Amino acid sequence: MKRRTLIAAAATLAQAPLLRPALAQAWPARTVRIIVPFGAGGPADIYARFLAERLSGPLGHGFVVENRPGAGAVVGTDAAAKAGADGYTLLMMSNTHTANETLIPNRPYSLMRDFTPVAPVNVANHALVAKTGLATSVAELIAKAKAAPGTLNYASSGPGTPYHIAGAAFCYRAGIQVEHIPFRGSGEARTAIIGGTVDFMFDSITTQIQNIEAGRVVGLATSGPRRNPLLPNLPTVSEAGVAGYTSSIWLGIMAPAGTPAPIVERLNAEITRVTSAPETVAAWSRQAVEPMRMSPAEFGAFLQQDIAGQAEVIRGANIRAS
Repeated sequence: MKRRTLIAAAATLAQAPLLRPALAQAWPARTVRIIVPFGAGGPADIYARFLAERLSGPLGHGFVVENRPGAGAVVGTDAAAKAGADGYTLLMMSNTHTANETLIPNRPYSLMRDFTPVAPVNVANHALVAKTGLATSVAELIAKAKAAPGTLNYASSGPGTPYHIAGAAFCYRAGIQVEHIPFRGSGEARTAIIGGTVDFMFDSITTQIQNIEAGRVVGLATSGPRRNPLLPNLPTVSEAGVAGYTSSIWLGIMAPAGTPAPIVERLNAEITRVTSAPETVAAWSRQAVEPMRMSPAEFGAFLQQDIAGQAEVIRGANIRAS
C-alpha cells in the first residue's frame, strides 16, 4: 500500500506541469466579478467596465462590475480580500490603494499580503487648474500662497485619492501652506472650482480641457514628466518651477492571495491583449491615457515601489486620511 501511494504521488508530481495549463484553460466556468471600491462613473469604474466587456467574449463567460465604495476604498477592497481565491473575484485598484497602506494603518487587509498582483491597466496625468482671477502661472500661484500662508486652498475628490496626494505633494515640494478641501467626488470639486469657492485643484486632463477652453478655470500646468499632447501649451509642473514633481493616477487588477498562478498568468495575458490592441491605444491616447503592460511579477515590484514612494510623500507632507 505504501509503495502504491508513493507511485501515485510521484505520478501526480510528474503531471503537475501538464495540469497547470489545463487549469487555466478550464477557467472560467462561470461569471467573474470585478469589484470596484469606488463609485460609479469614475475612472476605475469606467475602465473596469471597458475591460469586462472585452474579456467576456474571448474567455467564454461574462465579467461583471460590482461597485462597492466606502471608507476611502477600504469597504470594497476588504470584500475582495475575503472572497474566494479561485479566479472568480478580482479587484480594480489604483494608487489610492498604495497610499492607503500608509494613510490607513488600521485597515482590515494588507495589499501585498492579501492580494496577488495580476496586471496594470493604464496611467494618466493630471491638469493643475486654478479658479479664474487667482493666477495665470504656477509661479504666480506659489507666490500668492507664500505671501499669505494658510489663506489659499485646494480641492480634491476625497482624502487619500490621487488628486489629494497630487495636491499635497505639490504644496510640500513648493514649500507652501495651503488648506485641503476634500469633496465627496470629483464632480463636486469641479463645481466648486468653477464657482470660485476653492482656489485650485489637480484633476483629469480630459475633463478640464473643456473648462480651460471655455475660460471657466485657468490651466496652469500638467503633472507628467513631459508635456501632454492634449494641452501642449501648458508646461509641466516641474518645468514651471517645482523641480522633479510628477503625479498620476493609475489603475490595475489584483486577485485574492492564493489565486492559482495559471489563472493569474492567463488573466495577465488577456488584459495585456486588450490594452495592447491598436483600437484601445488610439482611443486612450485621445483621453490622455497610456496603457501599462507588465508581468504579474513586474507589477508586484511596481506596487512595492509605489507604496514606498507614496509613504515618503505622505509622511513628508504630513498628509492625513481625513
